[in-house]
Amino acid sequence: MTLFKFSGSLRVRLLAGTLFWITASILVAGWGLSSLFRQHVQTQFQAELTSHLDQLTAQLTLDSQNAPALLMTLSDPRLTRPYSGYYWQIDRLADGAKSLAGVSGQLRSRSLWDHVLTLPAAVRAEGDVHHAHIAGPQGEWLSVVERTVHVDDSPGQTPVSLRLMAAANESFMLEPVARFSSTMWLALAVLAAGLAVAAAVQVWVGLAPLRVLRNALGQVHSGQSQQLEGEFPLEVKPLIDDFNKVLLQNAEVVQRARTHAGNLAHALKTPLTVLANAAQKPSGDAGELAHLVAEQVEIARKQVNYHLARAQAAAASQMPGARTALLPVAQGLARVMQRVHAERAVEVTLGPINAELAFRGEAQDLQEMLGNLLDNACKWASHQVALNARMDTRWLTVTIDDDGPGLPLTQRQAVLQRGIRADEQVAGSGLGLAIVDDLTRLYGGTLALTDSPLGGLRAELTLPAI
Repeated sequence: MTLFKFSGSLRVRLLAGTLFWITASILVAGWGLSSLFRQHVQTQFQAELTSHLDQLTAQLTLDSQNAPALLMTLSDPRLTRPYSGYYWQIDRLADGAKSLAGVSGQLRSRSLWDHVLTLPAAVRAEGDVHHAHIAGPQGEWLSVVERTVHVDDSPGQTPVSLRLMAAANESFMLEPVARFSSTMWLALAVLAAGLAVAAAVQVWVGLAPLRVLRNALGQVHSGQSQQLEGEFPLEVKPLIDDFNKVLLQNAEVVQRARTHAGNLAHALKTPLTVLANAAQKPSGDAGELAHLVAEQVEIARKQVNYHLARAQAAAASQMPGARTALLPVAQGLARVMQRVHAERAVEVTLGPINAELAFRGEAQDLQEMLGNLLDNACKWASHQVALNARMDTRWLTVTIDDDGPGLPLTQRQAVLQRGIRADEQVAGSGLGLAIVDDLTRLYGGTLALTDSPLGGLRAELTLPAI
């Protein structure tokens, strides 16, 4: 059904659903109330007729001619007013065994005047009350209750079979029901209209935050605002916060891309200038020119790789659901470093690392960060490098210690900058720690250089955890 589809207007769906259930509830309630009232009136109507029939039975006797008579008139005055709609009648039933002829209307109420009610054949079960519908003295339909009795007042008297009946105009039962139904449906219609108005107001008020949201989005599209601003209910606030976070991240990505482009252009400007100057100056030494070109090309390549790594990490850091287990990455890097630095006999050891420790990010970025830190520690270590890890509620902390000469406090911040090397005698580009620091910042973590318990330098890497 269209009502349950997620496309289209939310306002129309809410109103349509609410009005549907209001209408259905009103109809069911009206039908139920009408049925209950009709049953109540019908029960009261039949009880009144049965009461008349019981009074008639109680006052019944036989006179000296063996004809039916009443000891007292019935108490309801309507039974004495002509054509009032309330009637009673006593018929004498035929008895073939005693040659007694039947007489219809042998005794009847004054309200019947000169009219005689005609009923179907009598049911001879004595004392039982039976119901019937017959035409009345003015053509109206009557509801009738009747019973058959046998009267024998004295020992010498012949028993007589009599049919007693009490009748009333059915309009006395139907008209109150009709009046009640008319009034009830009018009241329910007013109630339904009020509920419909309440539903419309509720939908209008309930969707007001979405209108504010639409206006805020329009301001963002038109450049009047950088984020969604306004007062929103608690149910919508998480969506607004997440959307603002996406807008902020997009702005950071754009700004970061501009910065990368500027940095890369600036980094490539120097080697290109050197190459251009060398090309303009005549040189008789081809080997010197080749060495200069190779040197500057290598510098340019490293700069391109550095900025490319940053760009890839920036994209990966925004991916939701990324998860990388720490232990397999650490074990693989430890084996690699053992082989790379085998000639220096540096031992890389792993502390007890829980297999459930995981980094909230890409495996390639974790390998890049740990690989650079382990490689730097192995270059400076005398014999030993140790990697340990721990995790708290939100953060994963990895420490890498070496037993090398360490690093003075004045140089620890400087080596995290691009192109800075602590010692020119040790092979390297000066980009490793800078790449680690940049990647760590992209993931919202930190990189700290402190003194190691092994006597050298400790690199403490804090990253988001799962």
